[in-house]
This record gives sequence, structure tokens and C-alpha cells, in this order.
Amino acid sequence: MKSANKKSRWLFWLLVTGFLTLGAAAAFLYFRGDKNPGTMTAQVSRGAIETTVLASGTVESDNLVSVGAQVSGQLKSLKVELGDTVKAGQLVAEIDSLPQQNTLRTKTAALAAVRAQKQAKEASLALAELNFKRQTQMLKGDAAAREDVETAEANLKVLRAEIAALEAQIEQAKIAVDTAQLDLGYTKISSPIDGVVVAIVTKEGQTVNANQSAPTIIKVARLDRMTIKVEISEADVVRVKPGQNVYFTILGEPDNRYPAVLKSIEPAPESIASESSSGSSASASSSSSSTAIFYMGILDVPNPDGKLRISMTTQVNIILAEAKDVLVIPSAALGDKGKDGLYAVRVETAPGELAEQRVKIGMNNNVQAEVLEGLREGQRVVIGEQMAGGAAASSSQRPARMPRMF
Repeated sequence: MKSANKKSRWLFWLLVTGFLTLGAAAAFLYFRGDKNPGTMTAQVSRGAIETTVLASGTVESDNLVSVGAQVSGQLKSLKVELGDTVKAGQLVAEIDSLPQQNTLRTKTAALAAVRAQKQAKEASLALAELNFKRQTQMLKGDAAAREDVETAEANLKVLRAEIAALEAQIEQAKIAVDTAQLDLGYTKISSPIDGVVVAIVTKEGQTVNANQSAPTIIKVARLDRMTIKVEISEADVVRVKPGQNVYFTILGEPDNRYPAVLKSIEPAPESIASESSSGSSASASSSSSSTAIFYMGILDVPNPDGKLRISMTTQVNIILAEAKDVLVIPSAALGDKGKDGLYAVRVETAPGELAEQRVKIGMNNNVQAEVLEGLREGQRVVIGEQMAGGAAASSSQRPARMPRMF
């Protein structure tokens, strides 16, 4: 039993000794390793570079119309469904027309009654004209009194005035009939444009009230061409102008660039529409310090395949300048800028050999920089340094002679 215990203790101490030996070896190797940093370099190459203004935008329809009812009544039938394509003039809904039909019949009957009254007055006028003519002739032969002639003349004028009044009433009755006919026509609702039904606001059986405002039945939008409203910050709006090239992406296709042209820039932010006429200057000045100001840029883009949908979010890049087939280096390679306008760049002249050169830079978008003078294609420039163990350091903090990492 004692020999077994001794054997177990011997194995235990043997394992402990092994682990300590391995740990000591690892520590030795770690602490004696070369801590000299290595440079990270990049090759001077030809490519395209651009400077842009980044903004966010929202997709809207080029033409969105709320199709409403101009008369009150129950929505008897809805002829379309959500997503249907409609043509201008196509019947899309119908309101119960019985009240409008009754109104039309009433107005038509009123017109007929006024016309009948006019006919009766015209008959009386003809009789009055004959009486006046007879009384006038009899007065010439001293067979009638002047009073009778004057009475006949007065009756003639009264009848003519009454007929004129009836003619005015007839015109009013005609207008009432025309209005009733229009109201009857308004019970059949047609689409004013070619487009797609994007919303159904009122369902069959609902009663609409058009006495105050036209209630919306459906919304029809043109989707083959879309408008993107771009929020441009006040810091960037001074650098952009209509006519500049633009590209944008959508969340579903972040790698697909859609080209466009900046059509216009609204002269004032949208918030100005909500400001009251009284005290608007004070409210604007008080809110400007705490609220970001954006100006809306407008893009018109074709949408033949229907990928763009209403209310989609877009990331828009307004191109300020661009160049193709030029020498470019990472912006991280640029050192201090001298008074002569040239930048300090460290160049690898041989493996482990670095030298500083002064370089003339054109466009710089903080990712890439265009090289105008001072470098040639194929050279390698230092973009950073890496400590042993993977810690990165700025290239300006390291010695000039370092082994190349790649």
C-alpha cells in the first residue's frame, strides 16, 4: 500500500514539473522574442478616385394621387384590389347612386314646371298684346278711354317682366339639373392617372361624407419612375448643385449602385412649412441651435423593373469630383503636410530599407489619395506599423528601417 502511495506521489510531482518546465519555456520564448515592429505597406497603383457628399434619402412615387369621392353615400362596390395596375379613366369604385338619381329627377321636374309657367305667361302675353293693340286703335276712334289703354299697356309690361323672371328661373333650374347630373356622375369614381393601386383607404359598405372634404377611396401611384428626396446637411449643401452626378444604394442591394442626377435643391428646409406666420423668426432661431438643418435634394430615377418601392431608405453619394486611371495610395500613408503643400510619405526602397519622399497630392477622400507627383506605380509606401503580437502603431512612431510584412 505504501509503495502505491509513493508511486502516485511520484507521478504527481512528475506532471507538475513537466507543466512548470513547459510554462517556463513558453515564457522564455515570449520574452526573448523580437519586439521590433514591422511595417505595413501598400503598393502605389492605378485606379479611380472620387470625393462625394454622403446623404440619406427616401424613395417616393413620381406621382401619387389620392382618389376620393366628391359626393356622399355608401361605397357600393370597389372594382380594384391592392397592387392592381389601372389606366387613366378606368372605373375603380362606385357609390350608391339612388339619392343622386332622385335629386336629378326632382331638378328635372322643377325645370319642366318653370318652362310650363313660361309657356302660360307667353300665352297671356300674346293675349295682352292683342288687347293693347285693340285698345290703342279704339282710342284713336274715340271708342275707348285712355285709362283702358294704359291698363292694357301696364298688363303687357307686367307679363313681359314675369316672363323674364321665369327665363332666369329656367337658367337656374338648368344649372341645378347639370349639378345633379354631375353628382350622379361622381358616384362612378375613375382613376385620374395610369398607375398602381398602392393603398385602399375605404372598404365596400362604408359610408363616405364629402360635405367637408373629399374622402379618399384609394391611392394610385406611378411606379415606373420614382423620386428620391435626399437630406443634405447645411454643412454640405454649399458644396453641391443641381446637375451633379449621383449614385445611391438600397438596403436590399448594398453593392448595386443606381446612377442618377441631382435635379434640384429646395431653397429652404421642410421645417419652414410648419412654422407659424407669427413669431416664426424667433422659433426658427431658437430651434436652429438644437436641431440639425437639412435641405431636400430631388432625384428623378427610372424604375422599369419595380425594385424601388415607396418609403425605401437609400444611401446617396453626390459626386463632387472624380478621376480615373490615376495613381492612388491609401490616405493612411500620408504624413505631415509641409508649407510647400507637399506631404511626407515613407517609401520602401529595398527590403527593410525606408526613405522619406515629398509627394504632391490631388484628391483625398480620407480613404484614398491621388498622387500627382513624387511616386511611381509599383512602389510600396508605409501605411502603418505593427508591434509583435499584432498591436498596430502609427507609422510616425516607429524607426525608419523595418522588415516588410507584405
